[in-house]
Amino acid sequence: MLGPGLLESAYEECFCHELHLRKLNFERQRPIPVVYKAVKLESGYRLDLLVEAKVIVELKSVDVLGPLHEAIILTYMRLSGHHLGLLINFNVPMLKDGIRRYIL
Repeated sequence: MLGPGLLESAYEECFCHELHLRKLNFERQRPIPVVYKAVKLESGYRLDLLVEAKVIVELKSVDVLGPLHEAIILTYMRLSGHHLGLLINFNVPMLKDGIRRYIL
């Protein structure tokens, strides 16, 4: 394990490598359009990962997960139509303490 203190991009690389080793399908940095008045708008929102076309995984490396981080993953879930999400903060001494699961 790498431990806390690295940039989010390093954890994303390692997480993707682990998914690949486990032969799980995933999409990285998948765009999420916003639909407004029946028009799809490319708004710049991107899922960190979509695993097995079912689970949104949002990766963070922050001191504390807050309401903003929760709002982000819930918004991504709503906009994408996916009902399962994991918010993972790698900046914790014990990784299990940095994982939150969401179900819509």
